[in-house]
Amino acid sequence: MVSTRALRSVIGGSGAALLAATAALVAVTVPSAHAADPPLRDLAAAKGVYLGTALMASELSGTSASIAGTQFDSVTPGNEMKWDTVEPSRGTYNWAPGDSIVTFAQAHDMQVRGHNLVWHSQLPNWLTSGSFSNDELHSILVKHVTDEVTHYKGKVVHWDVVNEPFNEDGTFRQDLWYNQLGVSYIADAFKAARAADPAAKLYLNDYNVEGTGAKSDGMYNLVKSLKQQGVPIDGVGFQAHLILGQVPSTFKANLQRFADLGVDVAITELDVRMQTPSDASKLQQQANDYAAVVNDCLGVTRCAGITVWGFTDATSWVPSTFPGQGAATLYDENYQPKPAYAAVRTALGGGTATTPPTSPPTSPPTTPPGGGGGCAVSYGVNQWNTGFTANVTVKNNGSTPVNGWSLKWTFASGQTVTQAWNATVSQSATAVTATNLSYNGTIPAGGSTSFGFNADWSGGNPAPTGFTLNGTACTVS
Repeated sequence: MVSTRALRSVIGGSGAALLAATAALVAVTVPSAHAADPPLRDLAAAKGVYLGTALMASELSGTSASIAGTQFDSVTPGNEMKWDTVEPSRGTYNWAPGDSIVTFAQAHDMQVRGHNLVWHSQLPNWLTSGSFSNDELHSILVKHVTDEVTHYKGKVVHWDVVNEPFNEDGTFRQDLWYNQLGVSYIADAFKAARAADPAAKLYLNDYNVEGTGAKSDGMYNLVKSLKQQGVPIDGVGFQAHLILGQVPSTFKANLQRFADLGVDVAITELDVRMQTPSDASKLQQQANDYAAVVNDCLGVTRCAGITVWGFTDATSWVPSTFPGQGAATLYDENYQPKPAYAAVRTALGGGTATTPPTSPPTSPPTTPPGGGGGCAVSYGVNQWNTGFTANVTVKNNGSTPVNGWSLKWTFASGQTVTQAWNATVSQSATAVTATNLSYNGTIPAGGSTSFGFNADWSGGNPAPTGFTLNGTACTVS
C-alpha cells in the first residue's frame, strides 16, 4: 500500500525486465469521447474480472466521482480505513471517512476492497510510542482487526489483512508487529478477520513481488506455509507500482504459481510512473505496459481483478513521493483519458475507441434527423442521496446524417445540472439544452452519440418525458 505521508523504498523497478516487443502491440488512440463507449467496468465484467480504483474521501464529488462511478466497479479507500484514521485513540473509532467510501460505492453499484488492517506504516502515535507487553500488543492487534472487520461486515468484499510484510530480500520486515510477536502475527490477523466476517475474502498484499525473485519467493513460501497450517487466506495482492517499460516478463507465470497454491490473485494498486514531462513515446510505452498487466491478469483463471491506484494524474501519489516522476495513471491532470485508457479498453475487448480530430472543425449548421426515421433517446440514471449521474444516448433513426445537434428537454423543479461531459449542457429554470462538442457534431444515419452529466435533485428525480433533437420530437426509452 501507498503512504501519502512518508517516503518509502523505490517500488516496482527491482529486477523487472523490459516488456517483450510482441506484448507492445496495442491500440493507443486517446478516446476524447470515451463516455460514448461501454465503460471499462462493463468490459471487465464481461471478462469475468472487476476493475477498480482507489479513491479518497475528497474525491467523492465532482468530476472524479463521476468518472469513478461510471468507469469502475470496485473502490479501495486511499487512507480512510488505515489504522491511524480508524483508531486515532486507543479504543476510540472514527468510522466516518471509511463509511463515506462505502456509501459512495453502494450508490454506484461498486464493491469495496478494504485497505488495510495490519501494516507497519500510518499507525497512530499511541500505538507506535506506547510500551506494551507481547500479550497486550497481540490483544490490541486482534481487537482492532475484529472491530474494523465487524463494522464493515457484509460491506467489504476483500480485505488486505496484512500489508507489506517483507523486505526486498524476502526476509520479514523488522517492524512493530514482527519484532514483538514474530511471524505468527500474520496468521493471527487472518484468523481474527475470518471470525469477524466469514464471507469476506482475505488477502496478503505487497509491492515488488510482481516478477519472480527473492521477495516474491518469500511471499510464496509464506502463503504456502499459511495454507498448510489451515490459516484462512483467500488471495494475494500484487500492488504493481511499476516503472515505465519495466513490467516483469515473469508476471503472468508468477501470478499462476500463486494461484496454483489454491488462492486468488489480484493486481491491487496499479500505476506506471515515468520521468516527467511525458511525451508521445512515453505515453505509448505506458499504454503498452498497462495492456500487458491486464493481459497477464486475464491469462490467469484465478486473477480476480485489477485496481488502479487512482485514475487521474491530478491526485496521484507519485510526484510527491518520487520527485521528477509522475504521469502514472489512466487520465491526465485535466481528467482526460490518456493512451493507457484506450489500451486497457482494448485489452478488455472493447475495440478501438473514438479518435478526436486533431483540430476542432468549424461547427456545421444543425439539421433535423432526416429521411422520416426521426430520433430516439435513451436516458439512464444512477442516483444517490441528493445527486445523480445521467447518461444520455441519442440515436438518429433517419436516412441522412445529423450535422450539428441540440437536444432539449424539461426537468421537474429541483433538478439542477452541475457538470457535463461530451456535450455542453445549459439550464434555464427547468428547461435544459445539450449541444454537441467539436468532435461529435455529426450523428450518421442509423448512428448514435452519447453524453452525460451530474446533477442535484430535491423533492424527486423523475426522468424527462420528452426530448427534441433540433426541433424534432424523439421517442424515449
